[in-house]
Amino acid sequence: MAAFICGQSTGDRRMTDNKQPEVVMIGAGPSALAAAVYTTRENITTVLLEKGVIGGLAAITDLVDNYPGFEHGVSGLELSQKLQAQAERFGATIELNEVTGLEDQGKIKLVKTIDGDYHAKVVLIATGSDYKKVNVPGEQEYYGRGVHYCATCDGAFYNGKRLVVIGGGNSAAQEALFLTRFASRIDILIRSDWKASDILVDEIDKHHKITVHKGVRTDAIIGQDNQATKVVGTDSASGERREFPTDGVFVFVGLKPNTGFLKDTGIELDEAGFIKTDSNLMTAMPGVFASGDVRSGATMQIASAVGEGATAALKIRQFLEGHTRPPTGT
Repeated sequence: MAAFICGQSTGDRRMTDNKQPEVVMIGAGPSALAAAVYTTRENITTVLLEKGVIGGLAAITDLVDNYPGFEHGVSGLELSQKLQAQAERFGATIELNEVTGLEDQGKIKLVKTIDGDYHAKVVLIATGSDYKKVNVPGEQEYYGRGVHYCATCDGAFYNGKRLVVIGGGNSAAQEALFLTRFASRIDILIRSDWKASDILVDEIDKHHKITVHKGVRTDAIIGQDNQATKVVGTDSASGERREFPTDGVFVFVGLKPNTGFLKDTGIELDEAGFIKTDSNLMTAMPGVFASGDVRSGATMQIASAVGEGATAALKIRQFLEGHTRPPTGT
C-alpha cells in the first residue's frame, strides 16, 4: 500500500529549466487526486501541491461508510492512500508545499509557493475546507473517537446511542434532525440562541428525541478509555456547571474554506469564502478551475468531490485543446 510521502522534486518541471507542467493542482485531497488520475492518463503533465496531509480531511476520517464500492466501509486513510497510489501510477507528481498566491499571466498561470514559483497552462484549486472548531479541551484529542463534524459520514455509528450536538445555526439544526434517524436521544447545546430558520427550529421543538439547551457555553469534552463520554458546559445565565453524558459529540459551527491564498487574485468568492465557478467548474480567472469542498455549492461529500475532480479534469482537457469558455448562462 502506498505510503504518504512527498513526491520527487519537480525542479525539472519549473520554468527556470524551460519546462513546466501543463496543470498544477493546489491541494491533494480526493478531488485533486481523482482529477490527477484523469489528466495523467491522457499524458497531461500534472503536479499536485499539498501543504498538509495527502487526502485532506478524508485521510483523518476514521471510517468512510458511504463511499461506493466498499460494502463494509473503508478507513479514510486507506481510501486516501489508494487514490494517491493510483494517481502516482499514472505519473502524477505530488509535492508537500504551501501555495501563497496565484497570478494570471495570460496563457500561463503563476503559482507562488513558499518554495518558489510554478508556471502552468491550467490550475485546479481543490484545497477543500476545514471544520470550524469550538476550540475546547478534548475536541482535538477525541476527534474520530467520539467527536465528529459530519452527520452523514458518522451518524450511522451511533444507532440507539445518546448524542450531543454543538451549534445553533441551520447546519446544526439540519444535522441534528438527520441524527434522529440513529440516536435515541440528542442534547443540542447553543451558546446563545437559535440562528437557524424558524421552520427548522419548529421541527426541532416538535421532535421527541431532541432537547435544546440555550445559553450553554461548551467548556470541555471529557473522555475515558480513548473515547469521548461527556460534554461539560456553563449556563450563561446562572453560571452553573452543566454536564451532558454522551456516546458521541457532533460539532456544527460552520466550515471554513481554504481560500486565504486567493486574496487579491481576482477569483470570485461567495459570502462565506467559497470559490464561485461556472457550469464548467472554471473560476473568474480563465484557465483556473475549482472542484470539491472549496467550491461554492459543494455537497461536502467525498464521493461528490471525486466526481467533481473527474469532471474538472475533462473540462481541463477541453480547455487545453483550445475550447473556449461557453457564453454566460450555458
